[in-house]
Amino acid sequence: MMTTASNPFSNSASTTASSSASPTAPAITTAVVLARGLGTRMRAEGRSSLSAEQAAAAASGHKALMPIGEHRLIDYSLSALADAGIRRAVLVVAPEHEEFSRHLAALAPTRLEVVLAVQEEPRGTADAVASAREAVGDAPFIMVNGDNLYPGAGIAQLLQAEGSALLGFERSALLIGSNIPADRIAAFALIEQTDGLLEQIVEKPDADALAAAGPDALVSMNCFAFTPEIFEACARIAPSPRGELEIVDAVRELGEVAVLPFAGGVMDLSRREDIDEVQRRLAGVEVAL
Repeated sequence: MMTTASNPFSNSASTTASSSASPTAPAITTAVVLARGLGTRMRAEGRSSLSAEQAAAAASGHKALMPIGEHRLIDYSLSALADAGIRRAVLVVAPEHEEFSRHLAALAPTRLEVVLAVQEEPRGTADAVASAREAVGDAPFIMVNGDNLYPGAGIAQLLQAEGSALLGFERSALLIGSNIPADRIAAFALIEQTDGLLEQIVEKPDADALAAAGPDALVSMNCFAFTPEIFEACARIAPSPRGELEIVDAVRELGEVAVLPFAGGVMDLSRREDIDEVQRRLAGVEVAL
């Protein structure tokens, strides 16, 4: 993302400059970016004043293609991934991916290879990951959301994982360094760990669980490192009560999953009212693809 300046949406502990990446060559160089999202909340009417291009992107639900300044959100994500050490990005998209294809052709990235994997039906995050199996092959990879922009220092930490791992964001630092309001952060899944290993992910925690966890509890922002074992795990799970194949259920099928604590912010672009603040925070951020 940025090649000469510190990341404006991270706290002082987290920067996204190229120099912030680990000096050791990353163990993982492939990323799977979930970019198919239906964008139901983005398509809903919001309070923000959008440009014509932004309104069209919001109406389509293509959050990753939202115009932000002179770029699209996916451009910032790919640039940040390349800074961290990613050399191949697999974007999981819908069958109607002409807009993605045109945009990538216009970008013509040289710092990393970008390929598309099609998720035929919107059947959940585990199904989206499974859709990338052929494109990923036997390589370990990280999985990130296409409507989030993650701090490069956190991604670089995750790329060193030697097995399955989850980047756990400190809730208090996430509140300070993100554009995400407190009530939304309170609804994020809590991570329970013992000696650095995942015990469980508590989705939609209630008030008692939040109080017991405390302000520095770790929460999941859907930022994982996986070995190809995850594909078999995705194939074993059943749909959740809401009828989707959830990546959290597939993670439960794995053996040991490391939890990597991280203090930093994440940009979230899930609603129309997020656009202005994301655009403000990314103003002046360089994109290098």
